[in-house]
Amino acid sequence: MSNVNAKSRIDSPIKLTFIVSLLIAVLYNIFGPIASFAFILLPLAAFAAVRLSTVFVIAFILFSYFRLHEAFPVLMPLKIPKLLALASLLGIAWHLFISKRLLPFWHQGHTVFVIFFCWITICVLCASNRAEAMSYWSSTLTKVFIMVFVISWWINDSKMFLWVRIGIIFSGIAVACVTAYNKLSGIGLVEGTRVTISRELQSQLGDPNDLSLVLLFPISFLCAELMNPTNKKMVRFLALLGLALLCYGIIATQSRGGLLGMLAVFGFFVAQKVKNPMVLLSLGGAAASILLVLAGISDRQSGGAAEEGVDESAMGRLYAWQAAFNMALSNPLTGVGINNFFVNYFFYSPHWDGKNHAVHSTWFQVLGEMGFVGFTLFIVMISSIYRSLRRCYLLCTTYNEKTLFVNVNALLAGLAGFVTSGTFLTQAFTWPIYIILSLTIALETLLVSRVSKT
Repeated sequence: MSNVNAKSRIDSPIKLTFIVSLLIAVLYNIFGPIASFAFILLPLAAFAAVRLSTVFVIAFILFSYFRLHEAFPVLMPLKIPKLLALASLLGIAWHLFISKRLLPFWHQGHTVFVIFFCWITICVLCASNRAEAMSYWSSTLTKVFIMVFVISWWINDSKMFLWVRIGIIFSGIAVACVTAYNKLSGIGLVEGTRVTISRELQSQLGDPNDLSLVLLFPISFLCAELMNPTNKKMVRFLALLGLALLCYGIIATQSRGGLLGMLAVFGFFVAQKVKNPMVLLSLGGAAASILLVLAGISDRQSGGAAEEGVDESAMGRLYAWQAAFNMALSNPLTGVGINNFFVNYFFYSPHWDGKNHAVHSTWFQVLGEMGFVGFTLFIVMISSIYRSLRRCYLLCTTYNEKTLFVNVNALLAGLAGFVTSGTFLTQAFTWPIYIILSLTIALETLLVSRVSKT
């Protein structure tokens, strides 16, 4: 019997080696050497996905939002977002069902978000152009839905929050470097003065307003690092340099929404130091005037000083907002459907100039595409985030929680920037607000847990 067992122990590795070698040979002959090499690396990749799942999840979010592979086209052939998505899903499944390291919990923010997402899905099914709505829902919104829960469950200590902040800051700086290079080199300029990135790829970064939105999100994190008294002077100096670069990038886009968002973020931190409202308003007015001059808004071909009265850019927005309101009046429950404003502009606009236009407003985007019900739910979600962050702020100040206070400041400033820039930027169904939501849930849960132990 012992000889039989010994023989079986010897035969098993031989059989496994034979099967693996056969598979490699088949893959090599059918698909080429790359496929066979990928098969050899598959166990290592699976191991890395499990062991480094936090890294892959954060990297997936950064590549999805900042479009780093489009900012640096050399990365395009590597299909990094898809690989990160697969690695993230594998790591999530492993730690959720096998290792049990990913511990689910429920927060009131989850409830508000799920209700809002369910209404988004209803609006998709009732959309006037269901194919457009379903395409956006399946390609973007489902990822957002999954990641809201993953981030809020996974980021559960101050070290992970630090890595998230670092990732957002360095991704923003990387995009800002490309933006500055394009501006100084005269590459990809719209209307002769407004900088873009990768217009030939039909990238989100190829629109100046969308690019300013991408650059705006990291500014609140850099300001939080700069204003954090516990940071070393060198860290604060580097944060100042990064902040200056990102501000230059937004100024180069000449986006009024981006400039307003910057003012809101700066105003949040200045308001913590300056308590007199009149002084604060005076500083805000002076800063706004300086930014408008630096951005060269008056030199823009659309919305510049050459246009008399209400400029063409402003009138275009007013017509688009009126179209959104008309969409909501015609479809008060569900609107025209997610990602359907552009294709429905002709039918609801009071002014037709031969082409459809984007809405250029987060609030009117939600109103037109989700109706009055969706608009109300969106406001409730924003209010829920603010209330959670206020509770976090009070917990940090009451219990002198300095390590997490920088996160509270960054998220509050980011929310202020989102709400303000939303006047001119279309960002209801893009990553920033949902990253803020998930990090807020994670932060409040962590703070409550720490306080309960004291």
